Amino acid sequence: MSEMSLYSKHTRNKKVLYLRNSILTFLLVLGAVISLFPIVYMIMSSFGPATDSASASRTIIPKIWTLDSYRAFFDFNKYSLRWIWNSLLVAGLVVLGNVVFASMAGYAFSKIPFKGRSFLFFAVLVAMMIPYQVTQVPLYILIVNKFHLSNTYASLILPGLVTSYNIFLSKQFFGGLPTSLIESAKIEGCNQLNIFARIVVPLSKTVLAVMAINTFMSTWNTFFWPFLVTSKDSMYTIQVGLKFFKFANSTLFGPMMAGATISALPMFVLFFSLQKYFLEGVTIGAVKG
Repeated sequence: MSEMSLYSKHTRNKKVLYLRNSILTFLLVLGAVISLFPIVYMIMSSFGPATDSASASRTIIPKIWTLDSYRAFFDFNKYSLRWIWNSLLVAGLVVLGNVVFASMAGYAFSKIPFKGRSFLFFAVLVAMMIPYQVTQVPLYILIVNKFHLSNTYASLILPGLVTSYNIFLSKQFFGGLPTSLIESAKIEGCNQLNIFARIVVPLSKTVLAVMAINTFMSTWNTFFWPFLVTSKDSMYTIQVGLKFFKFANSTLFGPMMAGATISALPMFVLFFSLQKYFLEGVTIGAVKG
């Protein structure tokens, strides 16, 4: 093949590669714009006038920039700050419960031999496969009708205090820790609690952080369960409280978007401060070694 032909083929391949990269870049940018548009629209709408209602005449960029919607959000109901506190309290305690109890259960399943371990872990896997919506009716009957815990923090916290997914996640991670390290600690006279607290936990900061992040996000954003078990304004979470701004024939769109922006702030802070753990959470437990 002549030198001219080789040069022509190289140039043609280079153009094809450039065109392919350009198309992929355009598709990625388009996907990013589509994904970010609702967030940008929410934030911009929160700085619009508080008297605006959701209608076809609304624009993406407010004609008047003001903080009236934020003032209206806090003035609309005397429990607006309480809603934020309720969400923080519930999410924080659910995270704490999962980090402690799910990690202990995962450690037991992976490193402590006991009778019925395989059957119990199989039950955990089955529970993880059951859709969340299927359990709501029996859980509601148990919490509200049997234990009479409606409009209490217990009804908001107890159902999510430990989840089967977090048990599975921690079990997969702890299964990769060297058993010889634990056996050495036993020879030195450590009991299981000391081994877990002094050896396993310091080596498991990554999985515990991922567990905490995912649990906080899911608990903070939950609407359906708090809506079911609360009927008093003082016990609403921020997600449930936002429904106050929707009426039969109109919507206080500005204040509602202001509340939604406030409720999204913890997610933004969590993501940008712990971004590396989000990325590690994609593959954690996938490879055992």
